[in-house]
Amino acid sequence: MPFDYTLDFHSVDFRQHPELYRVGRGEQGVLLVEPYKAEILPHWRFKDAAAARESSETIYGLFEAYLKAHDFVGADMARKFIQMGFTRARRYANHKGGKKYAGPVPDDKKGQSGAHGRAELPRTTHPDVDKVEAAAIFKRKWDEAKAHPEYIRQKETFIEKYGK
Repeated sequence: MPFDYTLDFHSVDFRQHPELYRVGRGEQGVLLVEPYKAEILPHWRFKDAAAARESSETIYGLFEAYLKAHDFVGADMARKFIQMGFTRARRYANHKGGKKYAGPVPDDKKGQSGAHGRAELPRTTHPDVDKVEAAAIFKRKWDEAKAHPEYIRQKETFIEKYGK
């Protein structure tokens, strides 16, 4: 099932209602699903390699704590923040100022990722080396999270019970 952007994200507590959560694709819902956004976002930093190292380790610690508590939604959200650390650091490495697409996001697409018909801006010819390293740090943690045996087990159980 696709990620449901029609939910009232301001009032739904996904810890109390995991049945409403959808894994979706990639980072879908990462900045919407509470209380996890509020718990994880303050630790999310990618401005340089040092910040990425501290951030990815802290968020991975949350990932493991959620798994230990059998809170798959929290673990998946932590995985999504780690993934987003990688994608955002790469975006800032490749596009000066981090702006990837020309023009504003259409009003009906706000909060959703994608080009939405906008042209991609040219990439820099000299990627920011520190952002490249920050992305690599997050990528290693993201790979570790995706391959974590308990994450895989809980994800399969969640999908069997609630759908993807």
